[in-house]
Amino acid sequence: MLENFRIGDRVTAIYKTGKYIGEITEERPQHFLVRVLAVKKHPMQGDLHNPKSADVLVFHERRALAFREQANIPKQMVKHFEEDVPEYQTSLKEAIEVMKKELNETPSEWADMSLKMIETLEKDYFK
Repeated sequence: MLENFRIGDRVTAIYKTGKYIGEITEERPQHFLVRVLAVKKHPMQGDLHNPKSADVLVFHERRALAFREQANIPKQMVKHFEEDVPEYQTSLKEAIEVMKKELNETPSEWADMSLKMIETLEKDYFK
C-alpha cells in the first residue's frame, strides 16, 4: 500500500546504504526528491556490489549526504517521520559512532578498512 506524501512532509529515506531524515521537495514518477536534514544511518564503506568484502578492485569511501543536499529516492524507500528532527552534525556524529561500534565488533579485513575510511571521513566532517 502506498502512503500519501506531500511536498514538505518529513520522511526517512534510504539512499544506497545510508538512511536519512529529510523533507520531500518534489514528486517525480518513480522518486521523491528529498532534502537531507539529518543522518539516521551512515552509508557502509566499500563496494556496494560486494558488501562487506575487502577483496574488491576499489574499496570506495562512502560519504553521508550533506546537510540540505537533495537526492532522488525511490518512492518505496520513503516513510513518514513524525519525531523531532535532530541537528545534522549531531545526527552524523551519532550515526558514525553506531557504525564504528558495529565495525569494532566485526573482526574482518572489511571492517578494518571501513574503520580507516571512517577516521578519514570524520577528520573531514568535523574540522
